[in-house]
Amino acid sequence: MSVDVHPSAVVSPGALLSEDVRIESYAVVGDGVELGRGTTVGSHAQIEGPATFAEANRIFPHAVLGFEPQDLKYHGERTRLVVGSRNVFREFSTVHRGTTTGHGETVIGDDNYFMAYSHVAHDNRVGDGTIFANCASLAGHVDVGDRAILGAFVAVHQFVRIGRYAFVGAFTQCRQDILPFCKTDGADAKTYGINTIGLKRQDFPDDEIESLQKAYRLLVKSKLNTSQALQRIENELSGPSVEELISFIRASKRGFHR
Repeated sequence: MSVDVHPSAVVSPGALLSEDVRIESYAVVGDGVELGRGTTVGSHAQIEGPATFAEANRIFPHAVLGFEPQDLKYHGERTRLVVGSRNVFREFSTVHRGTTTGHGETVIGDDNYFMAYSHVAHDNRVGDGTIFANCASLAGHVDVGDRAILGAFVAVHQFVRIGRYAFVGAFTQCRQDILPFCKTDGADAKTYGINTIGLKRQDFPDDEIESLQKAYRLLVKSKLNTSQALQRIENELSGPSVEELISFIRASKRGFHR
């Protein structure tokens, strides 16, 4: 199928559009942008490069993607945005390129949903299947694991990691790492147990969920310090999710919200 570009859209000669790409009215696609097959760019959306988008991404009106990072140390270095397939960027969502003091690129995986006014900052790494509710915002150098869900107005401090399958409630301020598989909520970011509903929806086995619940109780509800709790978990529990939880905590540089 051919490329469909509205006459009022502005597409740089240096942009690369694959088959079945549609550019709607008044959209702007800049130099160094590569759009994969089946991607749609909505009215008044703007994309700057270097930026690559794989297949079947949906970019809604007024989304702004691939612009330079909001970092005072950035001085025009060549950095980029890399986006996978089947992502949805709703109205007024923003995603910035990386910096040379970080990874040099901002990376987004597949099947993510970014609701209106959500923000992905420079050098972020977002996995697959995440959901960012309206106005959820990441500072720079944040990692978000697969299928994490961020509620409306969630604010994430720079260099924080959000684990896989985490559920972060609306208005939560994340200053430290957010544990995988857990529910975290509130302005002071308290952890309130395992994300049981989310894990069941993803067909996690019951025994694996039970092991995670026991690990959570040792980490958060007991009077053990982190080292003691991890030792108990390693001695008493097993399974891939428990091992992932342990590895996540051991790799933490900022500590984690309890």
